[in-house]
Amino acid sequence: MTNLQDIAEHYHSGHLLKRISDGCAALDLTPPLSPDALAPVDEFHIGGRRATVPFVQALQLREGDQVLDLGSGLGGPARFVASTTGAHVTGIDLTPEFVETARVLTEWAGLTDRVRFLEGSVLDLPLDTASIDAAYMIHVGMNIADKTALATEVRRVLKPNGSFAIYDVMQVRDGQMDFPVPWAARPELSALASPETYEAALKSVGFDIVDRIDRTAFAKQFFADLATAQKQADGPPPLGLHLVMGADTAVKVRHMVKNVETGLIAPIELHARMGG
Repeated sequence: MTNLQDIAEHYHSGHLLKRISDGCAALDLTPPLSPDALAPVDEFHIGGRRATVPFVQALQLREGDQVLDLGSGLGGPARFVASTTGAHVTGIDLTPEFVETARVLTEWAGLTDRVRFLEGSVLDLPLDTASIDAAYMIHVGMNIADKTALATEVRRVLKPNGSFAIYDVMQVRDGQMDFPVPWAARPELSALASPETYEAALKSVGFDIVDRIDRTAFAKQFFADLATAQKQADGPPPLGLHLVMGADTAVKVRHMVKNVETGLIAPIELHARMGG
């Protein structure tokens, strides 16, 4: 069983904003910054911005929509949504350092009028019932053991016919996974589940499954491109996910790539809508 405090501590690193600020300075980046400039460090999921674009497009968001980002991290996807669709985004995250950093980065991007971040659990959202047009989560469910409780809480805050999109790493074959990985330093912090488990949880509270997309081929190409870029580079870039993941970034990424390559896990998109 995953513990919320343990999860928050896993993602806490200390001095994260200072490392990002130093990275920006090394690239001569000063506020105001475009969301694109921050994408190398604030899109903490397989594929980064390349994955976010089609995922968000599938939500078909409109200007003025109220959107919920579950487990919003440093806020990269939330800022991308707000800047490209005109929607208003509320991000919820368990890790205080992520929330604090996300707020500052949003100030740097000039988007505080459309994006806000709250500290809290996605299983107990500080939001009114039926107040949200669309919700999404990106690489978050791997830390949430009770998928039905999650689906129930999202259903509560969604308006009728609201949509819920998920892009998570899911278990697609039985087997033992190598740790640490980006979302868990040890097995007890990981709550991997199959796509079928997610779908059953969603259906049990009234969602209809609209689409399931296996992003394995995309992930393998992304990892291959990343490896090529690393070979050609002289050390890590000033802005990158190593600033978030810490000193053992290479080990975490290597384990995740191996687990994807062997077919144990896969990045999967699920798109659901509230049933009638």
